[in-house]
Amino acid sequence: MEMIYKNFRVMIALRVLLLAASITALVYLWLTTALVATLVLLAVAILYQLYALIRYAEQTSRDLTRFLHSIRHEDFTQTFTSDLRGKDFVELSKAFESVVEDFRRARAGKEEQFQYLQTVVQHIGVGLVSFDDQGEIELFNTAALRLLRLDGVVPKTLQSLGVVHPLLAGRLGSLRSGGKSLVKISQGLQPSTEAIQVIVRATAFRLGGKQFTLASLQDIQQELEETELEAWRKLIRVLTHEIMNSVTPISSLASTVIGLLNQAASQGGELQPEDLYDVQSGLGAIQKRSEGLLHFIDAYRNLARVPAPEFKLVMVRELFENAVRLFGAEFKEKRIEVGVKVEPESLELVADPALIEQVLINLLLNSIDAMTPSLNGERVQPRLHLSAFQDGQGRTVIEVEDNGAGLTAEAQEKIFIPFFTTKPSGSGIGLSLSRELMRLHHGTISVRSEPKVATTFTLRF
Repeated sequence: MEMIYKNFRVMIALRVLLLAASITALVYLWLTTALVATLVLLAVAILYQLYALIRYAEQTSRDLTRFLHSIRHEDFTQTFTSDLRGKDFVELSKAFESVVEDFRRARAGKEEQFQYLQTVVQHIGVGLVSFDDQGEIELFNTAALRLLRLDGVVPKTLQSLGVVHPLLAGRLGSLRSGGKSLVKISQGLQPSTEAIQVIVRATAFRLGGKQFTLASLQDIQQELEETELEAWRKLIRVLTHEIMNSVTPISSLASTVIGLLNQAASQGGELQPEDLYDVQSGLGAIQKRSEGLLHFIDAYRNLARVPAPEFKLVMVRELFENAVRLFGAEFKEKRIEVGVKVEPESLELVADPALIEQVLINLLLNSIDAMTPSLNGERVQPRLHLSAFQDGQGRTVIEVEDNGAGLTAEAQEKIFIPFFTTKPSGSGIGLSLSRELMRLHHGTISVRSEPKVATTFTLRF
């Protein structure tokens, strides 16, 4: 390219010198001769040289201007030649053509990629909606149309979408980037139309200097129904097991007592002393099992009536100390080594202290029961450790760890189901109640365990 412009300068210089020489000759002939025809021919030659020089200089500028305009307006039908400038500009013309061809291929590739992405977006199973900060909808794919039953009519704005689905349109307009929301919508215009649960996730991006929001719509009604059905199945299995454990002996004892009374009636209506003892024992057992069943039902009722938390700012260290103080004598009696660690020491938590203390008490009771067999020779020193810290997302985390018997993989899956217990005398209420209390605090409770090594319950707020 540098050689081309060097040649261009040389050619301009030669043409200027030739023009100057021609003008000098014209002046000389004008002063020294009377050859009119020669003077006219030379004047015409000078005019042509001047025209050729201007044309030669401006052609490159025009070609460059056309080249830049073609790029700016993406008009790649332009062609470039060097006919009027000679062979020195053949390479430049080829360079122009090469650049234009590259842009043409890039544009074709861009259009192909756009069509490919459009095809993917339209055929993906998740509903996608994109709109700008003015509520103008730029994208509404086929899955979204099908999910919302819009009969192929793409809404142009969130306002027009709100005519059919006002709750969804309002939620889309208020969602922040990275936010998500569960929306119940009707799949049609009639009030009797089946409603579905849709989870909406949003993310923001900038394109062409404008702010856009991309929202995904996913029907999770089936997943919710399957999860709910599975939860009911697990609950029914546990309830059936507990009720059958109480009703079966009651039925058996009642049958035995009735048999003794019928036998006594057939023998004159008097019970023998040993039969009377059996009747009394049977009735006592029936009463005991009935009271146990009533206690079980009362525990279930209490689980469904958890009080609303009264939030306040509390010190985590203080929560630990109060919970540990309640079991001080038992820890000492069973030689359980207790460790407490809070980082930072001033760590605070917005919670209902009474309810969170109840959660900690339930966890400590479970740990004590899990470590009690270790005193029979399996483990020399039972250890319990309470810790609190903040995770990478700034959330407060509380962990209760023990080195007791631990939980099997199956038990870990069912441990938070109401009335499921691994203890012979357990009610199966404590951990279920703890999970409900954590849910009221917008937190979670989880467990990880390696049998006979360590079990850790984690509270995450």
